[in-house]
Amino acid sequence: MKNIVFLVDIKLEGSGRWAGTRSDPYKFSIDSWKVWCKKHGHELFVLTEEVLPHAHMPISWQRYYIFDLLEASGIEYDQIMYVDADTIPHPDCPDVFEMSDRKFCFVHNDGSYDWVLRSIENYSKHFFDGYKIPWYHYFDSGMLIFNKDHKQFFQDIIGFFNENRENLLEVEKTWHVGTDQTPVNFLTHILEIDYKVLPYEYNMVDMHRKELLQDDLPFTKLGWIYQYNSIPNNKEDKLTYHWMESTFNKLYKKENK
Repeated sequence: MKNIVFLVDIKLEGSGRWAGTRSDPYKFSIDSWKVWCKKHGHELFVLTEEVLPHAHMPISWQRYYIFDLLEASGIEYDQIMYVDADTIPHPDCPDVFEMSDRKFCFVHNDGSYDWVLRSIENYSKHFFDGYKIPWYHYFDSGMLIFNKDHKQFFQDIIGFFNENRENLLEVEKTWHVGTDQTPVNFLTHILEIDYKVLPYEYNMVDMHRKELLQDDLPFTKLGWIYQYNSIPNNKEDKLTYHWMESTFNKLYKKENK
């Protein structure tokens, strides 16, 4: 049974976060993960169609159907790594599956702490009766490792969404503090999921704030998996496209090797 790298590339026709242009740079992610999977003997699984209409369930929540999707596709698997489609791995990135200890793995969200704390506070107040999670283990859901032991956990996540759907969509619209990421952080602790925090190098988020999005791409010397999120003035995701294309050309184009 192979390990699976799973990402979502669903092209929507709308505006804002649903704009069709948002998925344009995802081809660089898919092509780079194909190379990485081939190198380590893993399999890439790309979801290209909605499980449910995104007006009913935002795309970010639909990733938690992964066990059902793999089994419906007849794919045998061991461990699974979910990565956002705005990520690119370095071709020399180590085999992260070997680091998992077969736990639920993630990387601490070393990004905007103002956003993280507001998100924790609002979801704590509206959904979790004032319960608080440790901010220093708050993770970005753009890179997760899990296995069959976590199938019930993912069913619980989907169940939580279905039970709280209207309120979740309203809080998302009102407070602008994310979709699935913070509730899943809460559920990880409330359900006492055994987890492991991986180093920042394995999901380098918020690189703009760290002054890493420079022409010489200094982040490629510092870590292994790069996520191109939270880029300001990113009209029609043109900056995402620019930085992902630049990274891909530097690391994966044969003429640049």
